[in-house]
Amino acid sequence: MSLLKLEQVQASYGPSQALFGVDLEVAEGEVVALMGRNGMGKSSTIKVISRLLKHKSGSVILDGRDIGGLPPHKAAQAGLGLVPEGRRCFRNLTVRENLIAAARSGHWDMARVTALFPRLQERQEQLSASLSGGEQQMLAIGRALMTNPRLLMLDEATEGLAPVVRQEIWAAVRTLKSETGLALLVVDKSLAELRQIADRAVILERGTSVWRGDMAALDRDIADKFLGV
Repeated sequence: MSLLKLEQVQASYGPSQALFGVDLEVAEGEVVALMGRNGMGKSSTIKVISRLLKHKSGSVILDGRDIGGLPPHKAAQAGLGLVPEGRRCFRNLTVRENLIAAARSGHWDMARVTALFPRLQERQEQLSASLSGGEQQMLAIGRALMTNPRLLMLDEATEGLAPVVRQEIWAAVRTLKSETGLALLVVDKSLAELRQIADRAVILERGTSVWRGDMAALDRDIADKFLGV
C-alpha cells in the first residue's frame, strides 16, 4: 500500500518553474532513491512533499490524504520527517536541546537515537554549532527521528562529509532499513551506496520523472543516460 504518492506535480519559484511533472511513490517500509543530476528537481520535490514549496498542479497524497493544503508543521505532524540539505541544526542549542525540541511520543526517543549515533551521547551538552559537519548531520538525522515519522526523507545526507563519516551515515541508514521498517526517501549521488539500500528508484530530469523501477533494473545504460556516472 502506498504511504506517499505524487502524481504529475508541478511547482515554481516565482516565475521560474522547477518541476514539470513528478510522479513518485513510496510504500510502507520501502526505501526509494530519488536520483538525477544536479539541478534536476530533487530538492524541490522534497520541499513540495514537506510543504516548504507549494505545488501549482498535481497531487501529493500521504496515507490516502491530500496534504497539498497543509503548512509545513502540519505535514510533519502527519508523519513526514525531513533531514534537509545543509543540516540546519539549531546552532545555539545543545545536542540534547535540539533533540528534545523535535520530540514526539513513539518508538524513537533519546536513548534510541543516541544508541544509533553514540557520538551524540558523548556530546549531548555541547552546542550544535561546535560540532563537526559529520556530527551535525548525525544530529539532523536524530532530530528528524525524534519526531517519530512514518516517512523519513534524507536530502543529500552525506554531501561534503569525509569518507569515514559518510560510511557511518550509510551504516545508520542501513540499520534504519533493516531493523525499523521505516519508509525512506533518499536523495544522494552515491549510486553504489544507494544500490545497497534502495528497493526502487525514481530518476528526475529537468523536473520530470523520466525513469521509475526496481533498483536492480537500474543498469549501466540507464545510469549513463540520466545520471552521468
